[in-house]
Amino acid sequence: MSQFILHHYSMSPFSEKIRLMLGYAQLDWQSCITREMPPRPLLARLAGGYRKIPVAQIGADIFCDSKIIAAEIASLSQKPLLAVENLDEAQQAYIAKVDLEIFFASLFVSGTLKLNLKVLKAMSLLDITRFFADRINMGRKAKVRAVNPLKAKEVVEQHLADLEQGLSDEFLFGQEPSHADFSTYHSLWFIHDLAEAPLLQSYPKVLNWMTRMKAFGHGYHVSISEQEALKAAKAEPRLIADEYRQDVLIGEKVSIAPADYGCEPTAGILVGVMPERYILARQDPQLGIVHVHFPRQGYTLT
Repeated sequence: MSQFILHHYSMSPFSEKIRLMLGYAQLDWQSCITREMPPRPLLARLAGGYRKIPVAQIGADIFCDSKIIAAEIASLSQKPLLAVENLDEAQQAYIAKVDLEIFFASLFVSGTLKLNLKVLKAMSLLDITRFFADRINMGRKAKVRAVNPLKAKEVVEQHLADLEQGLSDEFLFGQEPSHADFSTYHSLWFIHDLAEAPLLQSYPKVLNWMTRMKAFGHGYHVSISEQEALKAAKAEPRLIADEYRQDVLIGEKVSIAPADYGCEPTAGILVGVMPERYILARQDPQLGIVHVHFPRQGYTLT
């Protein structure tokens, strides 16, 4: 069984993005379910203050942000188009837009009765109250402004119209899917599959593309406990090549935080600087040293 562990929860859009990517890549993986909001004691030990979901783990290496997780999947599966850094500037700009502006607009238009019933089934009333309080607080602290909720439907409908017009191939940018397809899918999955809102019904090409994407499934996976994930972290982190240990800050104590929302920092010793990522070493009394990987783009190092 693969040592790739995904820390996620079922209704998380970015988790669905990665689950579907794992299905497309035909990678076996281990599923470790976490809470919809902090506190998450296990992830606090592995990834420090980082609060976004999903988080991936391979032994003592912890991968934060779906861009870094996708890069790991790309490397493991030999599917380079899954890594954002392997795409051209236009596709990267498109991904940045759909992962932020379109994502939030999609959440705003998904407040259906069917979604509310699913939330009630998945969470207690107390946890639902805590969840919304947590998200409101996170929004207040965000360093970017989400789309105006009153304009969200207009933004989503324009996005769908652009997709409908632009879908001339099997996938968004050709005959095989790239990271852009999975970034586009997860927001529309939240609208169409979770909220069961009718917004996509007027866009047949988009619906056909959604069907092709959904057919990848989630791949073969088994559920593991948090204790099993902790046990897996009691290993040596993988080696970092000398060429990535040359930065002037190597060996210094730093903190890294998202620059958009969920901006809680993770502190550690900088041990690697690669073209697309930072690597922090963190010490845990029981686990030993873990290496936490963050993207450089969209993150702030202090």
